[in-house]
Amino acid sequence: MGKTAVIFSPLYYRHRTGRNHPESARRLRAIVEELKKDKISGNGKWQFIHPNKAPATYVQLVHGLEYIKLVEAVCKSGGGLLDLGDTMTSRESFEVALYAVGGALKAVDLVMEKKFENAFAVVRPPGHHAGRFRACGFCIFNNVAIAAEYLIRKFKLGKIAILDIDAHHGNGTQEVFYKTNKVLYVSIHEDPRSFPGTGFIDEIGEGEGLGYNINVPLPFGTTDQIFLRALDEIVLPAVREYEPQFVLVSAGLDGHYTDPVGNLSLSALCYEKAFETIMKLTSDTCEGKLVAVLEGGYSLNFVGKIATAAIAEISGANYALNDKVLTASKGVRLQGEKAIEKVKKVLRSFEHTA
Repeated sequence: MGKTAVIFSPLYYRHRTGRNHPESARRLRAIVEELKKDKISGNGKWQFIHPNKAPATYVQLVHGLEYIKLVEAVCKSGGGLLDLGDTMTSRESFEVALYAVGGALKAVDLVMEKKFENAFAVVRPPGHHAGRFRACGFCIFNNVAIAAEYLIRKFKLGKIAILDIDAHHGNGTQEVFYKTNKVLYVSIHEDPRSFPGTGFIDEIGEGEGLGYNINVPLPFGTTDQIFLRALDEIVLPAVREYEPQFVLVSAGLDGHYTDPVGNLSLSALCYEKAFETIMKLTSDTCEGKLVAVLEGGYSLNFVGKIATAAIAEISGANYALNDKVLTASKGVRLQGEKAIEKVKKVLRSFEHTA
């Protein structure tokens, strides 16, 4: 069994979003170039794996057929906006999006078939904002949500945890799993009032899903200390109590202080520590069954380093990461601490997250 599969293909570069769009092929190039540097490559603990193209039937595990056909038609006509904001497509975007889904599914297959212990899918376009019937926030198909449904349908799993560490709330993923207890969705993100308008503490699921949707909204400018405290005091106990059979990570890397899209002030070292913690969590709960799927991350100076540090952590490779750690203002720190305590108070109402 190999240690870590890194799912990637140059095909992902073919999704073109237009000049100066933050979700560009350059972000994946930055990751791949960093991974190929001598300081991490050649250790034998991870390897690149080419994705498969997902058939539309797998995309339909989450998305409506009419929406899928709409995406295909827009792309065949030359591309354009899929929403009212910023989800841009080009002629090849539909096929690339199917390979992004296929990358997540390939990662899941490799881990479930015990060919690799874990995997990181370096894919684009990202997915966690995409709902059942709509695109949103650069996202076309919800790669992680489809992977979770795939685990449920193909491998008959009944308890999957999705940990979303993107700077922005994964509104699409929350929508898909809001009424089920087969998926525990936990998201740590920035204040969602400006975007996407979901991800507040009182959004806790409905019906069978009541208590299985956990949001930790943190103030703009949140730094490592509060973020890692939220991870330790909320995420870890909740996931351990849930006892998942598999952990999926929506690996948004846009909380870095240099990111042009996110509004958090995390360091690259925070992500390194987060993935170290996640690795231990999966080892304790589900025999290390972990797949991380790239979401956001738009700082071209740091996204490659952060992703490489994450892959080094889950593969056991050595990687020297340097970055400065910012200090939050007293007001931001107090707001963050207050949010954490509010979430903990809500979770005490539910046995599985107490």
